[in-house]
Amino acid sequence: MGVETERTVLLRQLKDYLVFLRDQGMDRVPLTQALETRPPAPNPAPVRPPGGEPTDGERRPAPAPIPSPEPVSATTETMNQTDASSRLIEVRNELGDCTRCKLSATRQNIVFGSGNPNAKLLFIGEGPGADEDAQGLPFVGRAGKKLTEIIEKGMHLNREQDTYICNIVKCRPPGNRDPEAEEIDACKPFLIEQVRAIRPKVIVALGKPSASTLLGRTVAITKERGTWHEFDGIPLMLTFHPAYLLRFYTLENRRAVMEDMQKVLEVLKP
Repeated sequence: MGVETERTVLLRQLKDYLVFLRDQGMDRVPLTQALETRPPAPNPAPVRPPGGEPTDGERRPAPAPIPSPEPVSATTETMNQTDASSRLIEVRNELGDCTRCKLSATRQNIVFGSGNPNAKLLFIGEGPGADEDAQGLPFVGRAGKKLTEIIEKGMHLNREQDTYICNIVKCRPPGNRDPEAEEIDACKPFLIEQVRAIRPKVIVALGKPSASTLLGRTVAITKERGTWHEFDGIPLMLTFHPAYLLRFYTLENRRAVMEDMQKVLEVLKP
């Protein structure tokens, strides 16, 4: 791979940032001064592996059902929405033109995430594929079309308005192989900050690598799909990756995923 000039690197960083802003529904670049004058965010609570003992002052919520949130004023809701979008921009800026692992040497684009920053439902996959790497957006290839079908036809939700979608690693593993441990470790801090910025009501882990990363152990997805767990205090549902459905498409597998999504919808009910 040839040595990149400073201008090439800057242009690639700018392209990644503009793609991210477009994906967040923004039609202009936010003022740096406006972002810098926001009060500093409180220190986030440490991530505790599911099943571990709560730390001092930490409450462990039950995975499901979840009590309906207290009503908030229109002003408070608008402030929360602005805060989520701004925090995601900050996380993306912190990620930068990432070279923290070897995936940076082979990627075309960083694939940060897409959807509604204030979504109640967050889908987390394993990593970008070829189409995603080319476009800089998650789940836009065949697996993405299957995921959209699950969301819109199966769950009767709108993908862009009702969900946010990202991956455990932000760069494509060569040959679409599973991400390696060091690659996951390099990306996981940014994934955690994405989750905390969005504050979803439910997370859905798509496939074994995603489920294993979020739970901190090896997951047998064929045995554990459809079960509730917890990540950072948020209910976590495990299910098959859409690519698995394409590879092993059977009525039984399709029915299994829809059963999992019905469980998710029950928790999402207001």
